[in-house]
Order: sequence, then C-alpha cells, then structure tokens
Amino acid sequence: MLKKVTIVLLTISILMATAVPAFALSPPWIEYARELKLLFGEDPEVDVDYNEDENEVILLVESEEKADAIGQLLGTEKVFGNVTLKITVIPANQPAEPTKAQLFAKAFEGNPIVKDIVTISDPMLPHFSFVVFKNKVVQFWNDNLGDLNGLKSTLYQTIAEEVLGGDGELYYCTEPGEASTGIPLGEWP
Repeated sequence: MLKKVTIVLLTISILMATAVPAFALSPPWIEYARELKLLFGEDPEVDVDYNEDENEVILLVESEEKADAIGQLLGTEKVFGNVTLKITVIPANQPAEPTKAQLFAKAFEGNPIVKDIVTISDPMLPHFSFVVFKNKVVQFWNDNLGDLNGLKSTLYQTIAEEVLGGDGELYYCTEPGEASTGIPLGEWP
C-alpha cells in the first residue's frame, strides 16, 4: 500500500513539474499586456510589443487614424496599485471627438476577432452600441494555478471588458453559437 501511495505522489509531482513552466505568478500588468496582444495582435495593421524594462506596451499601427482611435480607447497608462503600465501607440495618439462606436470601428477595422459593431438608434432611447466579437475561446499562458497547464481561457468579449472597460454607451458581446440542437443560442423556440 505504501508503495502505491509513493508512486501516486511521485507521478503527481512529475506532472506538476512538467505541466506549468514555472510556479512564479505574473503580476496583473503582465496579464493586461498579454490581453492587449490578444485583442489587437491579430490585426495585420497592428504590432503589439511589451517592453519589460520600461514596463510599457507599444502598439505600432500602420494607419494614423487607427492609431488615434486605439490611443483614445486605451489611454496612455494603466495603474495597478503602485505600478503604472505605460501605453504608447505609434504613429499618433492625438485626441479626436468621434463616438465610442466610431473609435471601435476604426480601431478594430480589419481585425478578424470583431464580427460587427451595431448601433441602435431610437428617438425614445439613448444610443446603444454593441461590439460583437468572434465566438471563440482563446487561451494564453498566465500562471493560472487552477489550470493544469497554467492557461487562462476566456472570450474576446471578456478581454475587451477587462482591458477597455465600459461606459453605459458601448457594450461588448459574443456572436451567438450553435447549440447541439442546431438552434442558435439565445433564440426562443
């Protein structure tokens, strides 16, 4: 019996040692930088890089209009307690006065993770805009001790909520998926 317990404990320790690259936890600004890379990194016009020495995320954007839109959405810094993560958008980061939906449309133009941006206008209601993200679970390594491989699994919608926040005028959602019955989720029979 003692031999079986020893073998099980040895097997568990080997799995733990090989499943997670290291047992060091990343701080929240590193997670935020990874989320920015996921959110904008698939866009062919945007290159996202994290400079650990300067604690800065740099987004290189081909279009000046897109750079302006992304810069306004992200701001120039994100504060995590006593640590400030600098955010630099190149070539430009100048203020403009478009709506949030217009900023998103420009910032995510050509980015395959965004399916649509819908604005609902009604004279009796305030304007509501919805950014509809691709229905895909994304994973990235993030020191997640609750996952055997240290991964964080999430949706683009959740990343956008965490990274970009909301303001009551703009909402994030995920395109509907198909249920096992073939009926799109969210529709009543």
